[in-house]
Amino acid sequence: MNADDLSYIRTRIKICGLTREADVDAAVNAGADAVGFVLYAGSSRFVTAQRAAELAKRLPPFVTPVLLFVNASAQEIAQATELVSGATLQFHGDESSQECQTATRFAARPYLRAARIPLGEDAARFDLVKYANDFSNAQAILLDAHVDGYGGSGKVFNWSLLPPNVNAHLVLSGGLTAANVGDGIASIRPRCKSLAVDISSGVEAVDASGLPRKGIKDPEKVHQFVAAVRAADRQLAGTH
Repeated sequence: MNADDLSYIRTRIKICGLTREADVDAAVNAGADAVGFVLYAGSSRFVTAQRAAELAKRLPPFVTPVLLFVNASAQEIAQATELVSGATLQFHGDESSQECQTATRFAARPYLRAARIPLGEDAARFDLVKYANDFSNAQAILLDAHVDGYGGSGKVFNWSLLPPNVNAHLVLSGGLTAANVGDGIASIRPRCKSLAVDISSGVEAVDASGLPRKGIKDPEKVHQFVAAVRAADRQLAGTH
């Protein structure tokens, strides 16, 4: 595959829930397009806006910092965006379209809006077409599984039950790993304008007992995930 082959569509990649310099560097070195910082105190991957700003300073040009908020006040959002230059905002709580517009208009930043897709067969009842229309001024709609609490779920919803045609840019999230991201890309990309992927728990390190070390990334897993996305892109391009 070469750069002149217009059938090759490169899936954008975001590595989320970063808390350490080493993990920011690993994401950049692997080829991530964006890195996410969770500014929600209820998350085990929480960092302050000041810490996010420190980590974001390590980013080279054209790698985008993303600030994840959950029902934050306009003041909190404004303060964070002042600290982190060029950040995209991600709303993962109960924010209305008007609240998202107000916050992003004040900060002059694009935003992603998370859609919490029910698990199992209930995914078919979620009206993603209407949701995308309600948040039509979002840069993209991020798809995650609906579980108790807020923030990333780490669960996989039933991709096959999403509508066949959604007039929006989508970001697939929720339980992704290097092993399943190819199937996710193949399932979702034909349904939308463009597709990106977002991973957090799927690239985290584990302790001696095999439990995840939340907020601590495994560089090898990050590289494996990026390689799997690129392989999926090449495979899809070969089918057209």
